[in-house]
Amino acid sequence: MKQILISACLAGEAVRYDGKAFPVRDPLLMEWLREKRALPFCPEVAGGLETPRPPAEIQGGTGLDVLEGRARIVNTLGEDVTVDFVQGANKALSFARKHQVIAAMLKEKSPSCGSGTIYDGTFSGRLEPGYGVTAALFRLHHIVVFNETQIEAAARLLAG
Repeated sequence: MKQILISACLAGEAVRYDGKAFPVRDPLLMEWLREKRALPFCPEVAGGLETPRPPAEIQGGTGLDVLEGRARIVNTLGEDVTVDFVQGANKALSFARKHQVIAAMLKEKSPSCGSGTIYDGTFSGRLEPGYGVTAALFRLHHIVVFNETQIEAAARLLAG
């Protein structure tokens, strides 16, 4: 059975920075969770960050830039939390390899999980193209990354 890693917040777990979770409403996603095809994981919590926690954004680039040491992740208190995010991304990759997942469904806009859009690092609500740290690391290791709006595309990959 092919498996997919899913952001824990998308699986209904209260691990978001604000302590909230997203209710699971999609029938296919509910089925995957029930069948243990979708494996919940939160890189930020795995990296040592608490819930709730201050919002954080990538400053100076994208997730790939963070991995290569050219950008950092800072929270609204001005604390550099780059190490926590990189550690969480590495733990997510280890988890994915251990469970032989072929893809990941990650929360869009997140500094960890954004899979095409992230906040611009100014805490102004502006978005820009880019990947979060975990999404970038997964892509480097050939794990297909989807966001929460791409359930049907993920289903096609899992079925194939």
